[in-house]
Amino acid sequence: MKQTIGSIVLIVALMSFQTAPKKQTPTTKPAAAPVNTMQIIMDRGKMVYMQQCLACHQANGGGVPSMNAPLAGAKAVVGKDKAKLITIVLKGMKGVDIEDEPYNNTMAPHPELTDQQISDVLTYVRNNWNNKASAVTVAEVKAVRVKTK
Repeated sequence: MKQTIGSIVLIVALMSFQTAPKKQTPTTKPAAAPVNTMQIIMDRGKMVYMQQCLACHQANGGGVPSMNAPLAGAKAVVGKDKAKLITIVLKGMKGVDIEDEPYNNTMAPHPELTDQQISDVLTYVRNNWNNKASAVTVAEVKAVRVKTK
């Protein structure tokens, strides 16, 4: 009888090892962190700004008095006429008066920039230094580039 009880205990113990749940491996990947598209655009725009615009318009977007127009707080920068800004980047500009102050330096044209780069840098400029305005899209840049050729 002792042998039978011992055998039963041994069989139950062995069965418990065999039926123990196996460690589950996940079949789905963990959720990726959400992508902040606007931050990516701003980062790319900042890179273009640092390479192409910084020398004249300065790190703070304030420009240089009587020489290079400010971008920070400029109504023309945050206004609804994005096509005008795109045209300025593509074709350049010579002299401008902003709030009765003349800025006499010539802004060089930048037709070598891609539509994406222009979209990114103008979105950056329109949303930096307390500027708050809608993004400039690649499609808007393409449309202006076609019209100004």
